[in-house]
Amino acid sequence: MKMNVLKGALATTIILSLVAFTNAIEKKQVDVKESTIRWEGEKLTGSHEGTINLKEGFFLMENGELVGGEFTADMTSIDVTDLEGDSKEKLMGHLRSDDFFGVNNHETARFVINTVAKKGDVYGISGDLTIKGKTNPIAFDLKMNGNTATTNLTIDRTKYDVRYGSNSFFDNLGDKTIYDEFDLAINLKF
Repeated sequence: MKMNVLKGALATTIILSLVAFTNAIEKKQVDVKESTIRWEGEKLTGSHEGTINLKEGFFLMENGELVGGEFTADMTSIDVTDLEGDSKEKLMGHLRSDDFFGVNNHETARFVINTVAKKGDVYGISGDLTIKGKTNPIAFDLKMNGNTATTNLTIDRTKYDVRYGSNSFFDNLGDKTIYDEFDLAINLKF
């Protein structure tokens, strides 16, 4: 009788070990040098665009399917790509100032995936985005193809205390109005 119980316990342990290893979560590091984050912000009289560097990031995969992840952007790397010379330097300085992203006190922005739902060829992602020390939930679709993940999303900057030039908070801005939302085009390699 004892032998049968021991054999049963051993068999259960082996099966549980195999299942645990089969469903192991794999951490896939993002190649920050090959990945890109492009931004575009609009104002009443036009738009500007540029880049932000990814500092670090990873996806969590289980059985080849996305289950989580975390990403940190280097806000000190904000660059403007549609201007040159003094105009470029002036806008980059303003974006890095406390009027916008306050990079002296908030060097990074962070996104943490909370839930993932597979929707055909894409994943529905929800998580928490932190910019300027303010955290808000955000949801978007992410397409994964091989070792590449891409998404386009729109962020309401005012939720992160980035209110400069917003007609939601200031009156009589006229043609100095800057729209509350900005767009990100993200291409991650891992």
